[in-house]
Amino acid sequence: MTDIEYKGDASPSAGAMDLTKNSIYRLGQVICTEPVRLQDFGTKQLTDFTTHFSFTIDTLGPDNLDYGDGIVFFIVPVGFQSPENSTGGGLGLFPNTLIPQLPQQKHQIVVVEFDSFVNSERWDPPYEHVGININSLNSSVYSPWNASFHSGDTADAWISYNASTKSLTVSWSYQVTFNPQENSSLSFHVDLNEVLPMEWVKVGIGAATGFYHEKHILKAWQFSSSLDSKRTKGSKADKIIMIAPLCFGALAVGCIVAFFTIWGKKIGNKQENPEGISLIWIIHDLERGAGPRRFSYKDLISATNNFSDERKLGQGGFGIVYKGHLPELDIDVAVKKFSRGSKQGEREYLAEVMIVSRLRHRNLVQLIGWCHDRGHFLLVYEFMPNGSLDSHLFSHNCTLTWAVRYKICLGLATAMFYLHNDWEQCVVHRDIKAGNVLLDSGFNVKLGDFGLARLVDHELDPRTTCLAGTLGYMAPEYVISGKASSKSDVYSFGVVTLELVTGRRATDTRNDEMGLVELHVEALDKAGN
Repeated sequence: MTDIEYKGDASPSAGAMDLTKNSIYRLGQVICTEPVRLQDFGTKQLTDFTTHFSFTIDTLGPDNLDYGDGIVFFIVPVGFQSPENSTGGGLGLFPNTLIPQLPQQKHQIVVVEFDSFVNSERWDPPYEHVGININSLNSSVYSPWNASFHSGDTADAWISYNASTKSLTVSWSYQVTFNPQENSSLSFHVDLNEVLPMEWVKVGIGAATGFYHEKHILKAWQFSSSLDSKRTKGSKADKIIMIAPLCFGALAVGCIVAFFTIWGKKIGNKQENPEGISLIWIIHDLERGAGPRRFSYKDLISATNNFSDERKLGQGGFGIVYKGHLPELDIDVAVKKFSRGSKQGEREYLAEVMIVSRLRHRNLVQLIGWCHDRGHFLLVYEFMPNGSLDSHLFSHNCTLTWAVRYKICLGLATAMFYLHNDWEQCVVHRDIKAGNVLLDSGFNVKLGDFGLARLVDHELDPRTTCLAGTLGYMAPEYVISGKASSKSDVYSFGVVTLELVTGRRATDTRNDEMGLVELHVEALDKAGN
């Protein structure tokens, strides 16, 4: 069964996906075969959704001023077909012959466009732009954007819809050609129930050329929504679609190639949709065996003696960690079992799988395997015989010498430098604390727990996110602004360093005294520094 429907010129090519041929008056689209549930007619609930895709537009040379027409993300009714004469400015979604000032009642469509050709005499603003369009070629809101300035560079676009606030938001960034003067986000208030008064819709990405042409390449795409994806009560199978780039290094030539792959997996009637979303995306190299391996739930039950209390190593907000043994590999492991039914736990599971599986460093905990069977989400890590730093630092019988403390501090700093500077993207951990600093048999640092981590392009400003982390370790500016960055991670590192030196918890306020950081700030003030 195919999970993606190719229309027009769209086809896999050279490890990515070409949307249009290198010719004039062409169009191409990729559409998810499985419909997305926009709303539940029974409960009147409207879905939340998020989508992220990476793409490039090549305008065919820095001196070429004649190119077009752009790339779009769209939501359309089931059964939608591209109209005739919809290449060029129609972007494969609207006929070029329509007059945009007339009512467009027959169109039921939501579009986010990266429009590289100006049809200012008809419907566009007088410049290339990113726009949100509702039932029309006219953009309801738009922002200037220039395709030639970013020609050939990989763009990342994020689109989300909040059903509670009726807010549709798009943001975008580029991995190389960053222009600080360029807007990078738009929002528009729209009730999707009024635009698309139907329960099921299709989502897709497309591109078109007109009298001039350019190259449109889709590198990766992911989509998730909050409503159940089951169409009917008697359906034979639910479907989880996974689409993601497989990145592998070729150090000899210093390049990274994104491989686009699509595959689907059936789940029987007795299995639920554990993700609680209609589509979910996971790094493809996990399935291929190029990185961490997949374990069955049965394997991990056996490894942990049915998750017995005697094997419990620790417990967090969204799961429990157990000690296990894998006879096949003859190694001890730490099995992190996320709380079943916890949406935040599932999000943290996905974040860890997608980030940790791609990182390789001696001071980061190694992900050995993963499992998501029958609604259970588990990660398998290398076992750390000396546990976490906090178990030593704050015990009554702490025996950490100054040499070991220095070694731990240096190891943590080395791990953070790799995350912030030495990988292809900046990894902002967001939860650096003593409890997440793990120690092997030689008290070497292994930084763990990447459930709150986020990827940020180097040299780009941090984005506002939901506040996450542990009180006492979070930088004040992060708490105020909600913008996590490498600098806020460094603040957390400083707090851990204070804990190493003093042996006192950051959150410990003995006898109603100030916290650890406040005490040291006051001491510095008194010392005149």
